[in-house]
Amino acid sequence: VQLQASGGGLAQAGDSLRLSCAASGRSFNSYVMGWFRQAPGKEREFVAAVSWSGGGTHYLDSVKGRFTISRDNAKNTVYLQMNSLKPEDTAIYYCAAKRTFLEVSTPAYDYWGQGTQVTVSS
Repeated sequence: VQLQASGGGLAQAGDSLRLSCAASGRSFNSYVMGWFRQAPGKEREFVAAVSWSGGGTHYLDSVKGRFTISRDNAKNTVYLQMNSLKPEDTAIYYCAAKRTFLEVSTPAYDYWGQGTQVTVSS
């Protein structure tokens, strides 16, 4: 599966952005989809993931209540709605895919998109 992330940009603290990740290839609805981020000088970290059906989700504690992950299997797309953005959310955001079980570990994901930059100013 090939992944293409979009929707990043510049925002002010408190603003909202919605990231999208379009997938090509077969069987999108059999993949767990995740969003990760990497800030300068830091390791890539898990942000959110959604099960293949959309019925199960998991979030990084610091984004709970502010970010929402969702998917539209008919459009082969996963979204990350980011509200109440904070400067510490500044990072390159990556979407990723894996089969079977929802996990938070970066190495567990097999397919990665190219990343989209999110910059939040105070």
